[in-house]
Amino acid sequence: MARSAPFLVRQATLADAEGILACLAEAFAPFREQYTPGAFADTVLSEKMLAGRFASMTILVAEGTAGEFAGTVAASLGRDLEGHLRGMAVRAAWQGSGVAAELLADAESMLWTRGCRRITLDTTAPLERAIAFYRRHGYAPTGRVQDFFGMPLYEYAKEMDGE
Repeated sequence: MARSAPFLVRQATLADAEGILACLAEAFAPFREQYTPGAFADTVLSEKMLAGRFASMTILVAEGTAGEFAGTVAASLGRDLEGHLRGMAVRAAWQGSGVAAELLADAESMLWTRGCRRITLDTTAPLERAIAFYRRHGYAPTGRVQDFFGMPLYEYAKEMDGE
């Protein structure tokens, strides 16, 4: 059941680490058996890995009015002004509430204002609901597939024309 309570998307700080890690762990727990151990660990992150993500990416969080973490996503701007998204996760109680769409829109807007005109993300086959969500929001498979700790990692991209 999706929540109808309002939420706010904001840039995360290191003080949010515990909430971000809990969000990632909860959102990806149902897929644990479909991931290799290395892929799962790289997806849910450790504190050290999250600190590295803070150093290289901008992390956004969505939180409810009571301060509870609803979701998260990280974004970075790389060479050739290409953006990249990682770690999109929405806690079960917030799925279907618009949190994912708002996180995605805010990440895209942030990248757009920094000059980005193309955004990529990588995902795995078990995340069928996420793949459908990304497709609905204009992301298409590029055909690029990488090895992700022994499982395929599929790249999707979106051209940001006039966003």
